Amino acid sequence: MSENDILEMDSVSDTEEPAAGVESGMVNEDVVYPEEFLPTYYSIKEGTTLAKTQLAEFNGKPDSLFFNDGVRRIDFILVYEDEDKKEFEKRHTFQRHKRRREYFEASLMKMGMELEATKSVVDEKLLFVKVHMPWDVLCTYAEVLHIKVPLQPNDLTSHYSPWRIFSCITKHFQPNEELIGKESDFFTAPFEKERQGYFHIKDKDLFFTPSMRSKMAFYILTRAPYEIRGNVKKFGITKLLNSGVYKAAYPLHDCRFNVKSKEPDCPNERYLLYNEWAHPKSFYKMQPLDLIRKYYGEKIGIYFAWLGFYTTMLALAAVVGLACFIYGYKTQETSTWSKEVCDPEIGGQIVMCPQCDHFCQYWRLNSTCEASKKLCIFDNYGTLVFAVFMSVWVTLFLEFWKRYQAELEYEWDTVEFLEQEELPRPEYEAKCIYERKNPITGVKEKIPYTTCGRCVRVSIGIGTVLFWIMLILASVVAITVYRLAVFFAFSTSLRTQGLKELEPIKEYVTPQMATSVTASLINFIAIMILNTVYERVAIWITDFELPRTKTDYENSLTLKMFLFQFVNYYSSCFYIAFAKGKAVGYPGKPVYLVGAYRNEECDPGGCMIELTTQLSIIMSGKAIWNNIQEVLLPWVKNLISRHCTRVTSENTIPRWEQDYRLQPVSKLGLFYEYLEMVIQFGFVTLFVASFPLAPVLALVNNLFEIRVDAWKMVTQFRRIVPEKAQDIGAWQPILQGVAILAVATNAMITAFTSDMIPRLVYYWSFSVYPYGSNTDHTMKGYINSSLSVFSTSDFSNASSPIDSFNISTCRYRDFRYPPGHPRQYEHNVYYWHVIAAKLAFIIVVEHIVYFTKFILSYMIPDVPYAVKEQIKREKYLTQVILHETNLKLVTKRLKPSDDDTADHTEMTESNEETDLDF
Repeated sequence: MSENDILEMDSVSDTEEPAAGVESGMVNEDVVYPEEFLPTYYSIKEGTTLAKTQLAEFNGKPDSLFFNDGVRRIDFILVYEDEDKKEFEKRHTFQRHKRRREYFEASLMKMGMELEATKSVVDEKLLFVKVHMPWDVLCTYAEVLHIKVPLQPNDLTSHYSPWRIFSCITKHFQPNEELIGKESDFFTAPFEKERQGYFHIKDKDLFFTPSMRSKMAFYILTRAPYEIRGNVKKFGITKLLNSGVYKAAYPLHDCRFNVKSKEPDCPNERYLLYNEWAHPKSFYKMQPLDLIRKYYGEKIGIYFAWLGFYTTMLALAAVVGLACFIYGYKTQETSTWSKEVCDPEIGGQIVMCPQCDHFCQYWRLNSTCEASKKLCIFDNYGTLVFAVFMSVWVTLFLEFWKRYQAELEYEWDTVEFLEQEELPRPEYEAKCIYERKNPITGVKEKIPYTTCGRCVRVSIGIGTVLFWIMLILASVVAITVYRLAVFFAFSTSLRTQGLKELEPIKEYVTPQMATSVTASLINFIAIMILNTVYERVAIWITDFELPRTKTDYENSLTLKMFLFQFVNYYSSCFYIAFAKGKAVGYPGKPVYLVGAYRNEECDPGGCMIELTTQLSIIMSGKAIWNNIQEVLLPWVKNLISRHCTRVTSENTIPRWEQDYRLQPVSKLGLFYEYLEMVIQFGFVTLFVASFPLAPVLALVNNLFEIRVDAWKMVTQFRRIVPEKAQDIGAWQPILQGVAILAVATNAMITAFTSDMIPRLVYYWSFSVYPYGSNTDHTMKGYINSSLSVFSTSDFSNASSPIDSFNISTCRYRDFRYPPGHPRQYEHNVYYWHVIAAKLAFIIVVEHIVYFTKFILSYMIPDVPYAVKEQIKREKYLTQVILHETNLKLVTKRLKPSDDDTADHTEMTESNEETDLDF
């Protein structure tokens, strides 16, 4: 390729016309493409008549997956509208589309692919181009893409599993083995065209699976040229789809999801997946992962394997969390401090200070009776045990997933899936205009930017992400201001009655609860709006950075999106857990936000119940919203599409047209599915100390999520182009980071948000001599000791309530000396004991849990020993087979020369004997 040649996909506007004197033609013969780019590309000489796609009528076989000859299999479908039937005023634009399309199709045929076009039976404007890859082209691109194929049957004996003793029970939860049989196990190796005779080829038409064929076809489609403008060469189906030249491009489903195909030898894999996986009646069955991987590829398979494993592990956490919740529910009536709050002789006699300035009134402590009972459900000793358990659980989950993932890597032939096997994205190749020396191979290669240019792109991306994170923090501040303003309104409306009737209007509604619920709903709406806008910004930034491979692209986008989503979803929870009620001062000297709004205070029982409310609203709201987006919208779109076509039966519509009426697959594929689950994983682990029912909600959601994702993928969407994947990618380190952070957050929630540490300090130190008057350790008197006394005469003019009701003192939540004390309103010794206990608790719990996590990680190997043996055995046998293959080839080539040498030696010896005789 010359230095001035430029490969382009989207930098030149579609509306531009070729410059005067520049003839459009195919790539010149003197342009040399690297082997990994287009190994079977042959240029079309300028002036050569372009080959036209053959037009064939529909043969009346709606289930057929072949060309009209019934021999050539359809590997991909391209859909376009006939440009000659467009409106006259727009015909000029569509004629340019027609030229590009004809170039593109001619290029495909020159590269060895076979095409056949068929008109739509529903819309006369639509045409469907069927793409077929002959055997020679399949062999070429199977070698280019390093596709692993069977070498010989696996002769290794499977290791005995101790879980087989439960097979009599687990067999009822397995897919029907008569319908979905176990696949044959082979040793595999990357395909080599010159050695195809040594691979396990029984039938050339079935040797490469449909998913392999569509993967290779898509690789060619993304790299076939469609236009030449001077030294600018444009290529790729992606650009043609974006500019409207083609309306769709997709591989075919093998049959209808609810009806078997009438074609002979059709595997009906889609039908099997629907009945044994996606149908609601199969909700209790294990997933047929091998069939999912075979039909959709390893990337889809590894996602559902991870989701199923995560859901299975959640079952254990849900059982323990539910037991913790039941324990709290049963003990809420027997809690000593809750009884004191509700007791008319204790809580009913304690008058609390106003929680806002001027217009707020005094209120009695027993008005929060119901809230304190609810708080007992979540703030108890069982929650502490559950938080420690979840810290260990998350370690076990990640370690056992690594082991399971290693088994799948071996079974699915992705053990040696290296980065160099993944080829560059077409968008990356299109921008390669600079040369550099590859630091590994030492060969000159093209790159799209210089080192300085890359730094500029990355800097712009980082700056944009930070700007949006600051925007989220600004929204959190705005919601905080809303909390303060609305709390003032609720306080004045709910507590404006006389001293004898200071209870709230409704038994269960307090100003704190009303403020928390409304603020949580508004925060959820803000989260959804910011998510929608930022998704487009993140995609634009990642496109601008121009990552080399699709894995690099997804990892870069994953990091950007997760950082944003982490701040967006969790910022309000962090505020409630660690900021609210922590810096409020005392009634005579409150702390103000931006000098105008008095900081929020927690309920007398703490902010734990508000954090629980926030988590439950966001988790449930997010689950409902995602299900609406994932299920309802595609179903409604497909319903409208079927209604508009006005075809009563699908028996008259060909397979490719039925698939065209389905919804297109998102460009980001599984990205949003992973993101949804990882955000949920954060809720389950980061704040589980405040909400033990989080694993239960997550388990119920995931049981639906698996079947919903399966249902929409099988019934509502076109078939996905298969992709190879070794693991879950960048999500694995993100999960590990969340697991490490979860230990710290749960310890801090228990210490600073919960009232557990102050209660323990009171029970063991301040309830008995020398601080208390009780002879035994008890919780009696805790409420009185946790509320400080304030003299109403010390109110400032700005904060003094309008109605005093002749009250001389009121109580507030803090540990301070009473009025009249030499150090009045300063923190007392109880406060410093509590602070020391909180810090000691955090340090001890974190060290114990982190040490336990380290021991578990060390003791549980990432790859099972049996799998290691099988991998080594397969490598050895593969090397032996390839060595024998090479030896046979060498022997076969040397045999003629050896025969000639032997004949020459015999002739020489006979001549020598003749000379001697003479």
